[in-house]
Amino acid sequence: QVQLVESGGGLVQAGGSLRLSCVASGSIFSINDMAWFRQAPGKQRELVAVINSGGGTNYADSAKGRFTISRDNPKNTAYLQMNSLKPEDTAVYYCRAKVQISRGDNLRQYWGQGTQVTVSS
Repeated sequence: QVQLVESGGGLVQAGGSLRLSCVASGSIFSINDMAWFRQAPGKQRELVAVINSGGGTNYADSAKGRFTISRDNPKNTAYLQMNSLKPEDTAVYYCRAKVQISRGDNLRQYWGQGTQVTVSS
């Protein structure tokens, strides 16, 4: 019913930048918050940043000052601008959206397939 597709990952040197995009499509009445998570090998998935429908944001301590989350509501798209990347930022980055399928419906959580970010030292 709802699909999330991430793009923008890749290989970058330490200190470089990447911009991730997440496009939500399908049967969508409204999107509450959109968030980026990441999961490194052998580690649990962790929240990187979240943005609500009004533009309010929250960041993990590791992302503050380096990453910026934004969204384009008419396009059902979220972005993650990542600057000053470090090798420890290497992970698969996942987009998550809380979506209302129809008016009055409960919020449902959807995940993208992930995009690999690799930062070389």
